[in-house]
Amino acid sequence: MNTLPVIGSPRPASRIALGTMIVNRNERERSFALLDAALAAGITTLDCAHGYAGGESERCIGDWLTDRGCRDAVTILTKGCHPNADRKRVTPDDIGSDLRDSLARLKTDQVDIWLLHRDDTSVPVDEIVDCLARHHAAGRIGAYGGSNWTHQRIAEANAYAASKGLPAFTASSPNFSLAEQVNDPWGPGCVGIGGPQQAEARAWYAEQDIRIFCYSSLARGLFSGRITRDNFSDVADGACATAYCHEVNFRRLDRAQALADARGLSVAQVAMAWVLNHSLDVVACCGAANAEEIAGVVAAAEAKFDQVTMDWLDLVSDAAPADVATLAH
Repeated sequence: MNTLPVIGSPRPASRIALGTMIVNRNERERSFALLDAALAAGITTLDCAHGYAGGESERCIGDWLTDRGCRDAVTILTKGCHPNADRKRVTPDDIGSDLRDSLARLKTDQVDIWLLHRDDTSVPVDEIVDCLARHHAAGRIGAYGGSNWTHQRIAEANAYAASKGLPAFTASSPNFSLAEQVNDPWGPGCVGIGGPQQAEARAWYAEQDIRIFCYSSLARGLFSGRITRDNFSDVADGACATAYCHEVNFRRLDRAQALADARGLSVAQVAMAWVLNHSLDVVACCGAANAEEIAGVVAAAEAKFDQVTMDWLDLVSDAAPADVATLAH
């Protein structure tokens, strides 16, 4: 699988990252099998977080890295400072605490890429950047950045970093998929860059040397092949139903199904290929659940879409690709 460099990270990122929310030390055998399948398929980047499975996800990954002796073959991205039920947690103290927890759980001396899981705009960027830069200088973090940070806030952080000669944010994890994020899937503070309303954000990213790790590349299962406009209330989880199960995205789903039929692909492969063929060089984070699903998304990385196909899928144009138009007749 192709990889992309990330400034500050000692290792590049594979174009597809495995989301590890379902990896759990309490299901060690299943989790190890999933991680083994991902690595064998060329997915060398793991998308982790301090809060996944109450910490059991990172602990399981640490056990797997040690058992398999494959730390040097894996790029670890993990996130911290997610808010809890009591307060926002984007502070220097929380950064240090969560980072040290993650290092201990992952059984490593350095996280290749560390992201703030959320933002708190009441905290000045200088406090955040200064703290991250100290951990970078100490060798605990390679690259750093933000998940669910607006591009304006990242620009502010990087302007401060440049003024002080400090490392900039070089990684960002917004939602980006064929679907647009109509509502926040998990409440306020979720940032997406898909759809016509986010054209400015995409244009900004196109001019930056910042790697995008897009979460929910399949729109929380909207493009799994299981969800339709008729059954979503029974099949989709709450985040998917809230954020993505809207008519504007069901129109995209209709087109993805038509293209899948024309080209012998699955709907999930069409949606993943759309992300990977976008002009923005992104890493697509995907929560595959087993070896079969991993094989499917890896195959999608080989599909090539021209701009006519990209625009038609995204509702930018009604001019269908020739093979879809032929099938329709």
